[in-house]
Amino acid sequence: MNVSITFLPDHITVTAQAGEPLLRVAERAGVTIPTGCLMGSCHACEVDLEGEAEPICACITAVPPSSAPLTINLYVDPTW
Repeated sequence: MNVSITFLPDHITVTAQAGEPLLRVAERAGVTIPTGCLMGSCHACEVDLEGEAEPICACITAVPPSSAPLTINLYVDPTW
């Protein structure tokens, strides 16, 4: 299943497969998401997924099986 993902603030849109790792999708789109531990513990890779109350760790998140487009807002933590 293909899912359209838009990365903000640059409005870069890419098509991804459900189950594809989010970091791989971002890399393919030319979007850099900072990482640290790559296990979800350090939270360096947190991004805001539109419609979710809490940030998600991109390093441990896969594209969900949905036909609805996703919007991911990147933000930079100045301490990383």
